[in-house]
Amino acid sequence: MRRARQGERGGSLPETAIVMGIVLVLLLGIIDFGRAMYTYASVAQLARQGARWAIVRGAQCTQLDHCGAVSTDVQTFVQGQSMGVMNPSSISVNATWPPSGCPAGLPAKSPGCIVIVTVTYPFQFVLPFMNTNFPTYSMTSTSQMVISQ
Repeated sequence: MRRARQGERGGSLPETAIVMGIVLVLLLGIIDFGRAMYTYASVAQLARQGARWAIVRGAQCTQLDHCGAVSTDVQTFVQGQSMGVMNPSSISVNATWPPSGCPAGLPAKSPGCIVIVTVTYPFQFVLPFMNTNFPTYSMTSTSQMVISQ
């Protein structure tokens, strides 16, 4: 092992600080994008759950609560299903029963018609440089299903 010369002492300290700073930013970036992917998967799952809840509460529903559900009923259900890091009051839900989605002149919310549920959540990155570029990023997912009852 050779001895360090007088002028080389402490030379590895600035190099280590620079490399550790870069590694730390990369690690925090990976964690933040992992949070974003988790949030998007949760939003997509909430849209599917909201659509499933709405398809069994159509015009011919008689035995379930909230039969003939409206958009606010679906929103209340979806907000109650949220888990994890999501703030339930920040979740916005839009459920629609388009007349064009019904076969042969059936009224809306009849069996065979469709329901479309759109869930939106404002995601906020933790990293400071991401907060300036994307203060909030709107995560949106839509699910469409056919009413069964």
